[in-house]
Amino acid sequence: MHSSLIRKSRVGLAVALLVATTSFAAPSADNLQKAAAIHKQIVTFDNHLDIPFEFGAGALDAANNGESQFDLPKVEQGILKGAAIAIFVPQGARTAEGVQQARAKAEQKYEILTSIAKKYPDRAEIAYTPADVRRIEKSGKFAIVLSILNGSLIGNDLSQINAWQAKGVRLFGFTHNGNNDLADSSRPHLLLGDKLDEHKGLSELGKKAVARLNELGVVIDVSQLSGNALAQVLSLTKAPVVASHSNARAIIDHPRNLSDEQLLAIKKNGGVVAVNAYSTWVRPLPAEAQRKLNEIRAKYGVPQEANIAGVQPLTEKGVKVLSRETFAKYSEEFHDVTGSAEYRASLEEYVNQIDYVVKKIGIDHVGISSDFNHGGGVTGWNNEGESLNVTAELLRRGYSQEQIAKLWGGNFLRVWEKVQSLAKS
Repeated sequence: MHSSLIRKSRVGLAVALLVATTSFAAPSADNLQKAAAIHKQIVTFDNHLDIPFEFGAGALDAANNGESQFDLPKVEQGILKGAAIAIFVPQGARTAEGVQQARAKAEQKYEILTSIAKKYPDRAEIAYTPADVRRIEKSGKFAIVLSILNGSLIGNDLSQINAWQAKGVRLFGFTHNGNNDLADSSRPHLLLGDKLDEHKGLSELGKKAVARLNELGVVIDVSQLSGNALAQVLSLTKAPVVASHSNARAIIDHPRNLSDEQLLAIKKNGGVVAVNAYSTWVRPLPAEAQRKLNEIRAKYGVPQEANIAGVQPLTEKGVKVLSRETFAKYSEEFHDVTGSAEYRASLEEYVNQIDYVVKKIGIDHVGISSDFNHGGGVTGWNNEGESLNVTAELLRRGYSQEQIAKLWGGNFLRVWEKVQSLAKS
């Protein structure tokens, strides 16, 4: 999502908070008390969130309880101990100039994230190991783990992976919305000229990247990869992986979500699937929203879809390539519908996803992620300040403190420890 869309989503979330007062069944005071007590004892860790490019200054300073879904007052209110925060750059032109622009934007987010710890050393710190996370949270500070979402910024230069690891990146996601030179995306930019299965999964560069990430002890994030690319990562990696923000395809049938077979393959790998609170992928949109989306598709000459919420078509049949300017307008109109507060999923529906994945692959292979500041948020968990509501709902459903500890961070830390133990350097 571009920064203009992120700004729009914040406005939508403000509306959603108003809606939440009437449509969200607040947890009992007893469960909230129990949730707070549990959060004080365990490592509560959000597996994936983002920041706007405007973050870190003025009203969006990390110390302000402002419009951003993540800031220091909110994590303290929600008793969240840490998060993997994305150095995310949208997929741009796959040219030398495009790669340079992507790197410049990535550096901008890197500076924003590292400046939080520099500016507020008594409240936040960068974590480079699982032991760091535990030490930082015990000191009462918030642990920031640097991740990359969309590896297009490395271009064709594998040494860039080494460079970002040296800068502190510990989680690496190959793709986002659109293919790049490493791999095929689960949502190729067909409207901008991408092809389905361009690389038939991973490119040769992508296969080398798997080995390089293993050697460096960087966790591979398989969210957003095409089915072929995910299978190839799992066949090549010598370490467990994380799907930092993925949901169940059995609930919403879209390649962005993971099939039962893929969930089981990640379990076999020893990895973790962190269920994502992005409303569009949590539960199907109602018929009214689907009708509105198909009207927008028709307006821009985009093929119609049935029961699918993705902005990109799923097949190349009938697709005409749009200019970037036209696509931006189409995408903005589309996300105005999918991000509307009236169609937002509830916290209960989000935890239904967690329940499904836990039953399918077991409590040891599931995590929690918000995707905040990138479209994430459900009624009842609209920002990190409401994180206790997630635990209260898990308690209501009978999850134990030990199970909740695994979901909220224990499983991620276990995988990360294994990845680092297998590294060569």
